[in-house]
Amino acid sequence: PGVWTGWKGQLLRTLYFETEPLLGGGHLTLSRSERVARAQDALRERLAGWPKQDLERFIDRHYPSYWLRTDLDVIAEHAKLIRDAEAQRKSLVTHIATDAFRGVTEITLLAPNYPRLLAMVAGACTGAGANIVDAQISTTRDGMALDTIHLEREFDHADDEERRAKRIAVSIERLLKGEVRLAEVVSTKRKPKAKLSAFKVEPQVVIDNTLSDALTVIEINGLDRPGLLYDVTREISDMNLDIASAHIATFGEKAVDVFYVTDLTGKKITSSSREAAIRERLMRALQARHD
Repeated sequence: PGVWTGWKGQLLRTLYFETEPLLGGGHLTLSRSERVARAQDALRERLAGWPKQDLERFIDRHYPSYWLRTDLDVIAEHAKLIRDAEAQRKSLVTHIATDAFRGVTEITLLAPNYPRLLAMVAGACTGAGANIVDAQISTTRDGMALDTIHLEREFDHADDEERRAKRIAVSIERLLKGEVRLAEVVSTKRKPKAKLSAFKVEPQVVIDNTLSDALTVIEINGLDRPGLLYDVTREISDMNLDIASAHIATFGEKAVDVFYVTDLTGKKITSSSREAAIRERLMRALQARHD
């Protein structure tokens, strides 16, 4: 009981639809640019009632990767969030939504981007005892971060879940405004869930410079536990790396996190010695247990 959730079902459906063409001996017929254009046209159709200038400004501010990996429903919600923030002249806003079927609660953050942003978001979740099961981290062309995190649901009733999410959102906002220190927010007592302690997942760190022309890709695999994302992103920030985008996922007890990074000058990580140092520190973060 409680092992299968709508969230896990969605992961399997996503995996099926992504691999079906290959398993069937086929191939993707649309190029990358065609897929981006199709996604943008779908948004134009969805938001047909918007002023053209507002809609095109939203489209122009996002990189191709955003259009390739973000669902239309989510993009439309992002467009409304950004439009409302601009109308209210706010540069920092959060939005909360609950999904009982998938067993997750969603927090979307719009804020000025800077290197330690994701570590602060993960730290606020860790301090609240919330487990991040998925996250999509994006940066716009005009320097804003648009981050959506999905938290494992804790309460059965939506009202209780929304109150918990609001506390986390307030904590994130206070961190970003400098009203509280990250060390004060992060809990020092982070014990692995009992059901996860019995599992073993071989930790792995892969660094690749061939997947992107401008960014270094870091993929980490390891045993999921409370505070893992915070530990990993803190190490990345401490090594003076800037996270341009990221995708966080959990598959049962296994965490698979992918980060697209540069150094603080905006360049890829090409030094073999620095790659080795990054790999070593992230491996230590994966192996830490906080018992």
